[in-house]
Amino acid sequence: MKKAILGRKVGMTQIFDETGKVIPVTVIEAGPCTVVQIKNVDTDGYSAVKLGFGEIKEKKLTKPAKGTFTKANVTPKKHLREFRLEEISYNVGDEIKADIFAQGESVDITGTTKGKGFQGVIKRHGQSRGPMGHGSMYHRRPGSMGSTSTPGRVFKGKKLPGHMGMTTVTIQNLEIVRVDLDKNVILVKGSVPGNKGAILKIKDSVKRS
Repeated sequence: MKKAILGRKVGMTQIFDETGKVIPVTVIEAGPCTVVQIKNVDTDGYSAVKLGFGEIKEKKLTKPAKGTFTKANVTPKKHLREFRLEEISYNVGDEIKADIFAQGESVDITGTTKGKGFQGVIKRHGQSRGPMGHGSMYHRRPGSMGSTSTPGRVFKGKKLPGHMGMTTVTIQNLEIVRVDLDKNVILVKGSVPGNKGAILKIKDSVKRS
């Protein structure tokens, strides 16, 4: 992995290729990101680069966070993320924009999925419902909890109702369809996790097709 950036999901739209085929794309505001810190094996035990994205007022920062930006001599950033890169060719204070990527490249995008709240097994796990007649007495419940005395408990991992969404998901091998350097946005084919305005981690694909 050699390239990485933070971005914000703008939304989805569609464009046409040279043959007139419709391509669904996600528009992502890729940066600009500022290198806030460089970590190395000697001092931190691993090699990584910390990027900052989005502006925030200094009065909203905690003292430790304020010290991080003061030491780096950069303006405060709202979002901070680390990327472990094979080769770090950046310096503290460098600015990274969408131009690090090019049309046709593949990227992996990590984000937080939409929260669905507490959901039953039909929506959460795609299970089928029972008969909807009045005498059925079984409609949208999760089904049998097991036998009576043996094993006498519910096995761990059984698909039951619960909190759905708000999980970190990575979509791999998304193709970059277009890069707009003037607006600093990239268009990737298909969908990515999260709501509009969600913060995304964009990096080189580890499984290049």
